[in-house]
Amino acid sequence: MDIDAIPRTLPRFSATFDPHTLAEIRRAAATGIYDIRGGGTKRALPHFDDLLFLGASVSRYPLEGYREKCATDVWLGTRFASKPIHLKIPITIAGMSFGALSGQAKEALGRGATIAGTSTTTGDGGMTPEERGQSETLVYQYLPSRYGMNPDDLRKADAIEVVIGQGAKPGGGGMLLGQKISDRVAAMRDLPKGIDQRSACRHPDWTGPDDLEIKIGELREITDWEKPIYVKIGATRPYYDVALAVKSGADVVVLDGMQGGTAATQDVFIEHVGIPILAAIRPAVQALQDLGMHRKVQLIVSGGIRNGADVAKALALGADAVAIGTAALVALGDNDPRYEAEYQAIGSTAGAYDDWQDGRDPAGITTQDPDLAARLDPVAAGRRLANYLSVMTLEAQTIARACGKSHLHNLEPEDLVALTIEAAAMARVPLAGTDWIPGTGRF
Repeated sequence: MDIDAIPRTLPRFSATFDPHTLAEIRRAAATGIYDIRGGGTKRALPHFDDLLFLGASVSRYPLEGYREKCATDVWLGTRFASKPIHLKIPITIAGMSFGALSGQAKEALGRGATIAGTSTTTGDGGMTPEERGQSETLVYQYLPSRYGMNPDDLRKADAIEVVIGQGAKPGGGGMLLGQKISDRVAAMRDLPKGIDQRSACRHPDWTGPDDLEIKIGELREITDWEKPIYVKIGATRPYYDVALAVKSGADVVVLDGMQGGTAATQDVFIEHVGIPILAAIRPAVQALQDLGMHRKVQLIVSGGIRNGADVAKALALGADAVAIGTAALVALGDNDPRYEAEYQAIGSTAGAYDDWQDGRDPAGITTQDPDLAARLDPVAAGRRLANYLSVMTLEAQTIARACGKSHLHNLEPEDLVALTIEAAAMARVPLAGTDWIPGTGRF
């Protein structure tokens, strides 16, 4: 063999210009159009998997799972509302609009949440009769677009969520492609049928926290001070944003990390704006503590919550409850491999949930196509969601009992350690096997 004929190095892809990046450059050059998709960030980020619980042993006393109670209930809106919400579990359903989702999917979310004893949320575009009819506890989102908003629906709701930002696109508005603007969606949103819709990035009638305080006051007057007022923010500067939301009069703050999904927006937005929920919780809790409002103003966190361990970790870091979106849709039946052939036909695959923002979801969930939507049985899908919520709650209870806690809210940062330096710094808990919390000077 001629040794000089052997290549000195084998060709390899650049870490900077990897195959996906090269494909995106070629697509942009060929079309002149930026990529639009749904879902949340796909990049690997520090997340709850990077934390572990320190279960009880000799120095801690565990609770017996079959004999000793571990409570899971939560009150939301106790600060000012005359009718705060009492939920059986600290897992709520995040806002996802009728328009992004089919009517059957919205009904199923209401059914599942009611069975589980928790709340669901309207999302952009207004309240549907199916959703209100099947949701024992329904939160009405008040968004910059004002699509579908009317005072009567505000009064029908059990709480109002003023949306300032979303984790997938903080500082930006959402999109609803024309394929999903059916006659009914167009009528509810006062939009032309079949035309792409872009939501506003900020509310039209205020420019800062002083105006937000005035708006919250107006909403309280409209609803006779009965309804809790939530303020939802995308995770960017959580300490200051939470502090200002509290000072503006919020009963509840909803904090959404960049792993949270969206119906559709620019891919560059999803992947490069915002911070992970793991990095946002502790500054938010610190703001509440500094104001003397921790547990008085409740904190709901969202963005990549998948199982009971995630729930327990979020609560241990100081949250009062969590919200789920993508996981709830999967529980309803989205991403089902039985539709793989149809996913392939639209250039996707089961598990790539973000590729169906144009309304061709074979599972009938993220679509307005009547034939596709009819595939989803709201009753059966609601039962699946309720089963999933039950499992998540049982998993969180199992962990809490192992840490010796009689209520999920008794979990605390002291129960956690981190597997990586990044997670330890973000969550402000020690690196496993050490007393070191990076960034604090504690060793």
